[in-house]
Amino acid sequence: MNMLKTTLLMGLLTVLLVTIGGALGGRNGMTMAFLLAGGMNFFSYWFSDKIVLSMYGARQIEEADDPRFYGIVRRLAQRANLPMPKVYLIDSETPNAFATGRNPEHAAVAATSGIMRILSDDELAGVMAHELTHVKNRDILISTIAATFAGAITYLAHMAQWAAIFGGGRRDDDDGGGVFGMLFMAILAPIAAMLVQMAISRSREFGADAGGASISGNPLSLANALQKLETANQRIPMETNAATAHMFIVNPLTGGGLMTLFSTHPPIPERVARLQDMSRTHSY
Repeated sequence: MNMLKTTLLMGLLTVLLVTIGGALGGRNGMTMAFLLAGGMNFFSYWFSDKIVLSMYGARQIEEADDPRFYGIVRRLAQRANLPMPKVYLIDSETPNAFATGRNPEHAAVAATSGIMRILSDDELAGVMAHELTHVKNRDILISTIAATFAGAITYLAHMAQWAAIFGGGRRDDDDGGGVFGMLFMAILAPIAAMLVQMAISRSREFGADAGGASISGNPLSLANALQKLETANQRIPMETNAATAHMFIVNPLTGGGLMTLFSTHPPIPERVARLQDMSRTHSY
């Protein structure tokens, strides 16, 4: 169900991209939109992992550097039948973790020093099993493509705004949709793209929670970890780039009310409730 939902949402992002490209410049606009998305996806596919690890000052470690953390990741990777990912440590008091990499053969998991101090071994295993599920399901690639599409739509929307303002949308023919239609599309398309991107991210988080509970064999440990991480992230906020917030196991950005519509993560109470239900209805 999660994969079907993700496929439909990705299709919607593609339609948005083509539509705004067409509104901006007809067939040429559509072609430009596809080329822009293709170029951005190619760059993201090969380099996004290195960029985000560098952004947070992640330091690669071996087993001798942190036997506890490295050993947990290795044991879970074997249990999940995955290649051993590279393991990184981030010097930050805010407890959090993420996975990155274009595929299971080129994956990396990273955790902050803060998460090591507040979680038990079972809870840390639940968190890392969640991240390895992202690797196994290729969620990093899916999320990166979704973010790239949303970024391309926003970029084209800004171009459409300027084109409408300076008269580029006055013709109402096959090469344009009129100034008012262009402005309307330029305003709504980025909002719609952002909502779709966030919906994809939330769907993949639910799937990673379920997979992480299965790999670690203990849904309640992951549930306890999520509750601890939410509390700690509210107390010690992390300096985070909004473009990478979707990668972390709990949202490092704060906000409530209408902002939950734009959240990259489902509400922690809902994730915890699902994990508690799994512990009652499944045997591990």
